[in-house]
Amino acid sequence: MPVGRRGDKMLRRRRGMRMASSDIAGQDDRKLLVAIYHPLTARADTLGAAIEAAGLAVQFLPPHVNGLRPWVDSCFDLLIVNPFLGWQEPSEFVRLARSIAGRRPLIALSDRDSFDDRMAALGAGAEDAVGWTDNLPEVLARVASLLRRSRIAAGQLGEGELRIDLIDRRVERAGRLIRLPLREFDLLANLARVPDRPLSRGALLRAVWRLDFDPGTNRVEVHMSRLRAKVDRGFDWPMLRTVKGMGYALRSRPD
Repeated sequence: MPVGRRGDKMLRRRRGMRMASSDIAGQDDRKLLVAIYHPLTARADTLGAAIEAAGLAVQFLPPHVNGLRPWVDSCFDLLIVNPFLGWQEPSEFVRLARSIAGRRPLIALSDRDSFDDRMAALGAGAEDAVGWTDNLPEVLARVASLLRRSRIAAGQLGEGELRIDLIDRRVERAGRLIRLPLREFDLLANLARVPDRPLSRGALLRAVWRLDFDPGTNRVEVHMSRLRAKVDRGFDWPMLRTVKGMGYALRSRPD
């Protein structure tokens, strides 16, 4: 039975979303996390549902005027923001999001198909910018593309004399091989993704142990102590540091 013009459009949209879904999902045992900031709850929910259907995890971020801690603590793999609603200086908002995302990809959304909006976002530091009106498959395809590119680039992490191979799970400092068990390697890799910026205990519990609650143990402290003994002992300066009241950070250079 013919589906008609509207039905045909909906069918193409569903196919596009399935193609994006298969392109994203199944790249790792861990679900990649996409953090979303959109001032319109209904739009955020629509986008989040589509991304979850594509096999990814989603975290909704509050407006940064309510505090940056949820943004800074989030161990997301990709950040999506709409800086064009409710902000007098969208470019400043994109620059703030860029500083928080660090080396992780950033997509800026506009609720209108505006060339000027896209150029402003790209100029302020977004990897991609898209006018999102009714084109979820395109948004998902861009998410998939950026995640593929970032994961290829993320095969190697490094700060100063530290080199981390995420594929072979190999760590070297100043040319010396450092053997790390699974949890310690994951701790170091997460800190290396945001060098010089502290990650809280809660953020590390979520990223390394997949815990959204505090189990009331000292597992983070114990593993960080063991990691310090291997990464810092015998070298000229310590790369791992405790930031009082904030968490732990990997320093890219000595003080």
